[in-house]
Amino acid sequence: MKKIVIDARIINSSTGRYVERLLTYLQKIDTTNQYIVLVPKKDFDYWKPTNNNFSVQECNYKNYSFGEQFGFAMQLYKLKADLVHFCMPQQPILYLKPHVTNVHDLTLLKTYNSDKNWLIYHIKQVIGRGVFWIIGRTSKKIIAISENTKNEYVKFAGINKNKVAVTYLATDTAAETPKKIDLPYKKFIMYVGSQSDYKNIKRLVLAHQELLKTRPELGLVLVGGLNDIARINKAWVEKNNYKNVYFAGFVPDEQLDWIYKHTEVYVFPSLMEGFGLPPLEAMAQGAPVVSSNATCLPEINGDAAHYFDPESVDDMASKIDDVLSDEKLRSDLITKGYRQVKKYSWTKTAEQTLDVYKKALSNNK
Repeated sequence: MKKIVIDARIINSSTGRYVERLLTYLQKIDTTNQYIVLVPKKDFDYWKPTNNNFSVQECNYKNYSFGEQFGFAMQLYKLKADLVHFCMPQQPILYLKPHVTNVHDLTLLKTYNSDKNWLIYHIKQVIGRGVFWIIGRTSKKIIAISENTKNEYVKFAGINKNKVAVTYLATDTAAETPKKIDLPYKKFIMYVGSQSDYKNIKRLVLAHQELLKTRPELGLVLVGGLNDIARINKAWVEKNNYKNVYFAGFVPDEQLDWIYKHTEVYVFPSLMEGFGLPPLEAMAQGAPVVSSNATCLPEINGDAAHYFDPESVDDMASKIDDVLSDEKLRSDLITKGYRQVKKYSWTKTAEQTLDVYKKALSNNK
């Protein structure tokens, strides 16, 4: 039996969905090793273990802070773990005991979000580049969530590709009884997710405005918490008097399932992704997917999406219109979507992650 510590400080976030699902499914396949899950005080009750070999402890050190570098390192040394799994690259670089690290994507190193303080963001970016480079050398294994992310990280860090394992994400089974939500449009296209600049929401809005020239009743529904960047986008829409754009805010899963089932098209315009889970969630609900062809998205979505150049508003509008106009194309995408989703499972993710743990532990001197 080994003691494995999992740094789950991000469990209550968008990326935290991966952490929560990994923990839930690890419990189902490993009843031998002892697991200690570290979370902030505010999230102590967010995830409850059901197996006696899993326990939760508080860890209140913020990402990219001095406390993370020193206090968190001391906490980890005191735990005397055989292995630590950092679910994000941010970690105490002074912790030199055996560990593995997730690299979900390289967006921090390549993007800037307009809702952030320019100077602070770029200072964080410089620190991030250093941390991303260091963990490639200190980690026993790196876990990437797509081959695209693996290749990008290997090139950035200059490490052997054999050090990086790929564990794909998955989507859960659709709810049996979706709950209807009142929307201002009978026919609509939709997007779900954060609205950071690299998500390319403004071009999606412009593409939708093009579609309105021939489809004046078509709505665009944007689902996701109304944080600072979403409010900036909303103000931009209102300032330019763009029509039929609805910011739905956070929507519970059972209502989100209803929106997926009733959308004309799910559109994913992102310029950069590590995996891109929302298109698979849409496919699981029977929504036809029109997607950016950037980074990992063709790898993950295969032939189950209709692709466009995310930097071209005209191409985006044209590909959405293809699916709106062609019932056979729409039906084919829905059928292929159901098939594509079945290629992924959280059980497989957990099994592959446990295999990474075993390989890291076997290299432990």
